[in-house]
Amino acid sequence: MIKDIINQFPYILPIIEILYLLGIFFLAVRIIMDTRNTSKTLAYLLLIVFLPVIGIIIYFVFGVNYRKNKFYTFKIERNEKIYNEIQKYIRETHHKTLKNRGDELDCFVSTINFLYHAGHSPLTEENQVEVLVNGEEKFAKVFKVLQKAKHHIHLEYYIYDNDKIGNELADILIQKASEGVVVRFLYDDLGSGNIGRKLLKRLKEGEVELSPVNKITFRLLANRVNYRDHRKIIIVDGNEVFTGGINVSDKYINPNPKQYWRDMHLYIKGNGAFYFQFLFLSNWIFATEKIPQISQDYFNYKHDTPGSTIVQVAASGPDTKPSIMLSTASAILSAKEKVYIVTPYFIPVETVLNAIKQAAIAGLDVRLMVPKSGDSLIVNAAAYSYYEELLESNVRIFFYKKGFLHAKTMIVDDLLASVGTANMDVRSQELNFEVNTLVFDKVVNQKLQDVFLNDTKDCVEVVLDEWRKRPKYKSFFEHLARLFSPLI
Repeated sequence: MIKDIINQFPYILPIIEILYLLGIFFLAVRIIMDTRNTSKTLAYLLLIVFLPVIGIIIYFVFGVNYRKNKFYTFKIERNEKIYNEIQKYIRETHHKTLKNRGDELDCFVSTINFLYHAGHSPLTEENQVEVLVNGEEKFAKVFKVLQKAKHHIHLEYYIYDNDKIGNELADILIQKASEGVVVRFLYDDLGSGNIGRKLLKRLKEGEVELSPVNKITFRLLANRVNYRDHRKIIIVDGNEVFTGGINVSDKYINPNPKQYWRDMHLYIKGNGAFYFQFLFLSNWIFATEKIPQISQDYFNYKHDTPGSTIVQVAASGPDTKPSIMLSTASAILSAKEKVYIVTPYFIPVETVLNAIKQAAIAGLDVRLMVPKSGDSLIVNAAAYSYYEELLESNVRIFFYKKGFLHAKTMIVDDLLASVGTANMDVRSQELNFEVNTLVFDKVVNQKLQDVFLNDTKDCVEVVLDEWRKRPKYKSFFEHLARLFSPLI
């Protein structure tokens, strides 16, 4: 039938070809004008040229810059409204902490002030911070703290599974809601695909207020799949916070030793909770389009037993500046002795990659710990493509073999430690809603150093000469994967 139409109208095929080429041309112009990242621009141009039709679909699903969309303009406006109501406290807290503790933080002042100006994130003192290794330590502490909640519980998670841990946590949330505690729960509709309708229904019937951050109707064609809420946050009574890499899922408590998950989380009590509350309420209003009555109880400034640890929060998302990426690079460039990085996915943006190489070439002790095998063949290959140049720059690389390394931590010298949700890849650094916690404390730093050094016992160190002997076809595939790494 199509052949008959072409025979009857011989000019239709050339017209279609011309229209298609014009469409490709105007789409290429849009990509060039709309995509700030050079490598990402080139990757999308390659896609639409060498993968006709399919490449165009991939771009419109994953590549459109929705930062310019009215959808996110609404969120930015609401963020500013909340900030305007609390800016006095943020400003006073930041400058007071710098005045009281600035001498201790001299080499990191540039990073600290960047986060304050870029994202309204204040430097806070009077915090207690506890490092929680793996889900076994996290959930025991979480359940204990939640049982004591008096006013509210706020949760925001990328993955929430309908399993043993998920249901135990749900039981506590429902119990606290029945006691009159306000319970609000945000989840990522993509990451929490296994939460199930029954569990969501049980939570709703238990008077837990809940909402997906970005509702996904058709998963394969969702134009907001690109911007995932990858945060993991629990806030209790505006004073206590849990955050880090551990989602709500049984696999994080390691019921199966053969499928070991290695991860890291933080428990924070004190003024550091303030900014997490700001982030949560901003996303809650964005997701539900409802503004709750915000009282003093949501921002608890007074503490019975104030700690001495200094905390600042780096947050990124489609509604903010790339604070995590730039603060990570800034912190690395501020180092004097050492930088230890742990990440499950290493596909860094150029800014961070160059900072790491510069620190190592300058003679600092720079170490990178990554999984021996990731959970994606293409992602793993793209990460492998960076290792030779890192090794040539004197970065020491350790492959973790015991299981899947999911922690996202960074240690800078003996004072700064970062624990967060952001992987060291393009998606986390530029697209997702993410949050990292910067802790300025020698005790916390030492704890993370001890964990890092202990984990090296379950690692094999990569040697440059041996790495160069790998088959050429593997190297080619890795560099091919790297070309498309901005899209992964």
